[in-house]
Amino acid sequence: MSPSQPLASGTQGAAALGPLLSTVLDALHDGAVLRGGPLPAGGPGAVAARVRETVGTALPQHGAGAEAALRDLVRMLAEGAADPADPLCAAHLHCPPLAVAAAADLAASVLNPSMDSWDQAPAASALETLLTRALAAEVYPAAGGRRGAADALVTTGGTEANQLALLLGRERHGPVQLVCGDNAHHSLSRAAWLLGLPRPVTVPAPTGTIDPLALADALRARPRGTPLLVAATAGTTDAGLIDPLPAIADVCAAAGARLHVDAAYGGALLLSDRMKPLLTGLDRAHTVTLDLHKLGWQPVAAGLLAVRDPGDLDTLRHSAEYLNAADDTEAGLPDLLGRSLRTTRRPDILKIAVTARALGRGGLGALADAVCAHAHELARLIAAHPGFELYDTPTISTVLFRPTGADDGRVAQIRRRLLTEGRAVIGRARIAGRLWLKATLLNPHTRTSDLAALLKLVEGHAPR
Repeated sequence: MSPSQPLASGTQGAAALGPLLSTVLDALHDGAVLRGGPLPAGGPGAVAARVRETVGTALPQHGAGAEAALRDLVRMLAEGAADPADPLCAAHLHCPPLAVAAAADLAASVLNPSMDSWDQAPAASALETLLTRALAAEVYPAAGGRRGAADALVTTGGTEANQLALLLGRERHGPVQLVCGDNAHHSLSRAAWLLGLPRPVTVPAPTGTIDPLALADALRARPRGTPLLVAATAGTTDAGLIDPLPAIADVCAAAGARLHVDAAYGGALLLSDRMKPLLTGLDRAHTVTLDLHKLGWQPVAAGLLAVRDPGDLDTLRHSAEYLNAADDTEAGLPDLLGRSLRTTRRPDILKIAVTARALGRGGLGALADAVCAHAHELARLIAAHPGFELYDTPTISTVLFRPTGADDGRVAQIRRRLLTEGRAVIGRARIAGRLWLKATLLNPHTRTSDLAALLKLVEGHAPR
């Protein structure tokens, strides 16, 4: 076999990709048909066995050819996937990506720009500058378009964005003391550990959100002169709840504390005129985490960290002669190295920009409205059903419920049974001292019949 293989880019790239894309699309379809549901049946052992059977020798001496490799492995992956486009796949903040966003992501893979120097990504770097500032303006509208206005960095998701937020706080104020609710995402305490910060102070969140009075007490209890960084949440992972942002911002202002809001889940509600009021007070935060591979319907990864004061980003400046030599920068070549802690990184901004242009702000907001409406509909079905107990009216698109009379062990068992059977993917959350089933609805095409079917499956395993 000739060592020469076709490349994806260049003037010949499209001709080489065409037949391969047909193979991939056929394999995706065939795998979904073979799966026949939201995830493969049989549990981890059965899935691993099917993978081993398909792959055979993982690194063979001689290749099978592009078409065969794509056909077999893509079909295997699709057959063994948890498909977020299936309305019964509703466990996590794992969205079904829009077709237009996935198509744009293909272009990013083909062109393969690296966002660490302008000469590797001329147009992509300019696009990133335009869109990150536009998204930052959604978070900080008062900044407008004036010089020195808010900015945003592209990240791999909420975990990286939260870590960056703590890093910026540390570099601006010294070894900050992180104060967060016990409803906070685990990435915040992990970031404090990675950055060598003191152990976080955890504030009770008895109703699932931070109690501002308890927060004020916690801040007053810190030694005088301690730099403080409070992390609030707009869209908790367990129940989709939003901390009382205006009250928290008031407490932070009175204590001289820096405020970060992890809005990885709820931040995209800014694009919905109906839901946006839930985020009142968000613009008072110094930094805000956003994550558009949740309520933005983007392929992973599509995270951002919005920064009210772009001067905070100065700490990320870094020089490498082969990437951002001083004389190149002085000559007008944009310096990209201070836009991330990563060096090589994909142009994830392309799929976001294509989606924004295709749907507009209103179109994305309508998708958010749709999934939130589905959550309220599911909650109404649960509340009207004598066999179920509803935790509370949903805030965003997460619904917690449990079969009436089931103990925590049975709740966990029901979830695992449905997973093993391949019939439904629902999550779990421990809140108010009890274990709940969690449905996170991110598919805008979900129907009432799908919601009823989900409850029917759970009811079939519930105690009688």
